[in-house]
Amino acid sequence: MNEWFRQLSNLPGIPGHEKKVAAFIKKVVTPMVDHVDQDQLGSVIATKKGTTDVTIMLSAHMDEVGFLISSIEASGMVRMQPVGGWWGHVMLAQVFLITTRSGKTVEGIVGSKPPHGMPAEVRNRVIDIKDMFLDIGCASKEDVLALGIQIGDMVTPKMDARRLNDSKLLLGKAWDDRVCCGVQLEVLKRLEKKTIVPNVVAAFTVQEEIGLRGAKTSSYKIQPDIALALDVTMSNDMPGVPKADTALGKGVALSLMDATVIAHRGLLDAVEKVAIQEKIKYTYDMMVVGGTDAGEIHKQRDGVITMTLSLPCRYFHSHTSLVHEDDIEAMVQLIVAYLEQFKPEHVAQLAASKFED
Repeated sequence: MNEWFRQLSNLPGIPGHEKKVAAFIKKVVTPMVDHVDQDQLGSVIATKKGTTDVTIMLSAHMDEVGFLISSIEASGMVRMQPVGGWWGHVMLAQVFLITTRSGKTVEGIVGSKPPHGMPAEVRNRVIDIKDMFLDIGCASKEDVLALGIQIGDMVTPKMDARRLNDSKLLLGKAWDDRVCCGVQLEVLKRLEKKTIVPNVVAAFTVQEEIGLRGAKTSSYKIQPDIALALDVTMSNDMPGVPKADTALGKGVALSLMDATVIAHRGLLDAVEKVAIQEKIKYTYDMMVVGGTDAGEIHKQRDGVITMTLSLPCRYFHSHTSLVHEDDIEAMVQLIVAYLEQFKPEHVAQLAASKFED
């Protein structure tokens, strides 16, 4: 596993609290590009200049789902407010990290009322997150406060990214969407010493998990002609999951649509043509629940030519998500090949494609 990916996975950074992730990305990306900037929400924007005024935007979000401390009880137990989508089934008895205002981390275990003596209908349903608590080993509210913990502190899963046994599967938290942040870094690294036609602007966005907010502000700032949003999608290769194309090891997925965007057909065809030409493994994705940064980017000005490239991922929005390193490489190769082959006239051709029969 590339060290960038491991560090990106391990860093804490929920919506509105992406500073550590942003600082790491700025440190890594600065030597590779011509300019690094941030918008007012905190999205990192890295620009590699091309030979024309055409701008292609890449977008991957830095934030992960997590929690904020919402209250501290007299017993020393701590309550949490979800920031992003969590399913109660994946939380009980898991270890989380509280990051205090000073940057100190404190471990806690998610607990709830014991099931013994509960009616069956209560015991067998998903426990509401509001009924869970974080046990950090304190006996009083004063003990919690003495650790520097305050209401509003960030809570994230504790997980060290690593290879799963001897497989090509990479295990970690926050692959949604730090894995695609790593992809963008790798793309820029491979283009570092090359001359390309378009300006390539990689946005590492904030607050995607609560409404694609960083995508809106960063795309307004960038004003792209074309955009590729990069994110994870369902891996449909598990027992009990309806069969679909996307699966670990089958390549990058070309997203046809989701709940927030329909892929620009001309761009999708152009990207697919490159994949076929370069013999890059790919599938199709049509996840109609949820969305990606593309949902905001494509609505800028009079519309931006936009689509999403997806990486299959198992168990995201939990402590333990899995991605396949071959799929990561396929996504990197496809983006690099598309950017290297891009010609200025493609923008006009794509803009006109929506009027063709």
